[in-house]
Formats: sequence, C-alpha cells, structure tokens
Amino acid sequence: MKYGLLILIVALIVLGSITYILTNFEEQNDYKLSFAELDDMVKQGKYKKATFSGGCFWCSEYDFEQRPGVIEVISGFAGGTEKDPSYNAVAGGQTSHREAVQVIYDPKKLDYNILLDLFWRHIDPTDAEGSFVDRGFQYTSAIYYEDDDQKELAEKSKIELDNSGRYDAKIVTQILEFTTFYPAEEYHQDYSTKNPLRYKLYRKGSGRDQFIDKVWGDEKNVPLSNNGEFVKPSEKELRKILTPIQYKVTQEDGTERAFDNEYDSNKEDGIYVDLLSGEALYSSKDKYDSGTGWPSFTQPLITANIVEKRDYILLFPRTEIRSAKGDNHLGHVFNDGPKDKGGKRYCMNSAALRFVPRADLENEGYGEFLELFK
Repeated sequence: MKYGLLILIVALIVLGSITYILTNFEEQNDYKLSFAELDDMVKQGKYKKATFSGGCFWCSEYDFEQRPGVIEVISGFAGGTEKDPSYNAVAGGQTSHREAVQVIYDPKKLDYNILLDLFWRHIDPTDAEGSFVDRGFQYTSAIYYEDDDQKELAEKSKIELDNSGRYDAKIVTQILEFTTFYPAEEYHQDYSTKNPLRYKLYRKGSGRDQFIDKVWGDEKNVPLSNNGEFVKPSEKELRKILTPIQYKVTQEDGTERAFDNEYDSNKEDGIYVDLLSGEALYSSKDKYDSGTGWPSFTQPLITANIVEKRDYILLFPRTEIRSAKGDNHLGHVFNDGPKDKGGKRYCMNSAALRFVPRADLENEGYGEFLELFK
C-alpha cells in the first residue's frame, strides 16, 4: 500500500514537471519582442519602421498586420510633446498626440511604397476633423517620415492619390517629420485578437469598412483579388508592391546573387509559395543543399502550380519555371539533382518566393499541408 502511494506521488511529480516544461516551452515559442528590442533591431539595420496615424489604432494595427513582411505593429501615440501620455489623456484630447501605429517591417520582403498604399486604402484621407466615428485632432490622419526617402515617397503618393479622382474632396492627410512615438498600454496591443467581438462590433459600427468598400471595392487590398481568384496587378501596381530585386526576378526573368538571398540556407519546416499569388510551390521536405547558392528542391509540391517553358537567354537552352496563376518567373529546372530523388534540381530565386513556416500553415490557409510534417 505504501509503495503504491509512493509510486502515485512520484508519478504526479513527474507529470507536474512535464506540464511545467511544456508550458514554459510554449511560452518561449510565443515570446514576443519588446518595443525596445524591436527598436534595437531597427537601429542595427535588420528592420525598418514606418509610423502612421489613421484614426483608431486598433483598426490600423489589424490592417497592417495582414501584410507579409510586417514583423510587428505597435499601437501608440505619435507627434506630441508630452512625455509618456496615457490613452485616456490622448483620447480625451488633452495632449498634442495622435493615435498612431508604428510598423516594423523587413525591407527585404516589403517596400515602403506598399505600406503607403495600404495606409491610403484603409483610411478617409479627406477628413480634417477626425476619422469616421472618432472625432477630434487626436484621430486625424498623418504620415510621419523617418528620412528624406520616406518623405519623398509619401508626398509623391499623396499627390498621385489627389490627382486620381478617387475622392471628391481634397486629401488633407498631413506628412510630417517623425519626432516621438509612445506605445499605448498593453491592453491595446493586438486588440483585435484579445477582444475579437468588441473589435468587430466597433469596426462595423464606426463606418470604416463601409467607407473603404464604397471607395475601393475589390482594390482595398494589395495585390488585387477577385472572388478568391488571383488577378495580376498592373505594371505600375507591381512596381509599388515589389522590391527592386523581386520585380527584376519575377517580372524581368532576372536572377538574384548566389549565396546572398533569403532562403538558400533556410532549414525550417514549412512550404514556399508564390510571392504574389500565394500558390503553394515547394516543401521544405524536398529542399536540399545543392551547393549552388540558391534554394533547390527535388520536386514541386503541386505540379499544377508550375509551368515549364523553354528559354534561350544563354547560349544553351534551359527549362524555365514559372508560377501557373501568378505567371511569375521563379527559376529553372536542371537534371543534375540527387539521383535517388529523381535526378531533378529545381533551382529557385528566393526573391520570387515567400516562406510559410509550419506553425503558420493553418492560419494562412495552408492547413492541408500540415500532414507533410507529422
């Protein structure tokens, strides 16, 4: 009897220890970089930041977070002179701050022009007295530039939008030099996730989505889509959406530098999709180190999502690989791959791909591929 009780106690202790370890492991996996850590990464040049005021920061935060290449979006207060303002003080019009978001993004994956485009398409830039249901200076729109390049791009985009005839009224969004940004209280961060019901009720009741749908319709997101089917943007849109190397590779059949690209040495589990259309192209299960300096695969994930074409750009003919729906240049296929895997080497450009980690497959609509990693 004593031995049985002793065994039970030991089992409970072991079970408790395992639970503690697993819990802490999950917490470490869910660890989120602090504002200070993100700011350090920006200073080191790994990431860049962009600051926008577009009315309610819950909504702006959500809109920017949907874009691949965005690392983090922080809700806060920008442009004012008072130190460490509180939400109540700003919302009550007691400070010179506006509600704002600071977008931390990876410049290798995302261009500032795309952020500008997303910003314009999710606000009312003609309202000088507030933003939708929220009234007052603290809810007016503004773009805060970090340097001369951001200033030039922001001013150019404002002029283009003003001249487009999209709105009956003049664009009044201010373009200002960045001075200060203070993160809002923790309960405001990721508000749409923490309080989904209240967020949805607010967003619908504010009139924001109704206005955006009326003005932009299917064009409210970049790239454009129609009934779930990919519609390739115009050349002008593509130059806004893509970074210079992404445009050169995908639209001009270019090739990025060997060993100096994002995914050559990536060993994480997940799949690679077309940068624009999102078509599933390759799996990390079929990726191998070819020694060439470009991400290489033994086979496509879904054969129907790629198209093979003969090209004669060099002295000898090669087989080009393009995405079926996106019609983007991806790379080439050669016959010098691993013999035991079929002998093919699908040599791709990182600049034409987007990697979706295993942990994000379900959330990004690729749940069907989770079976590959069990």
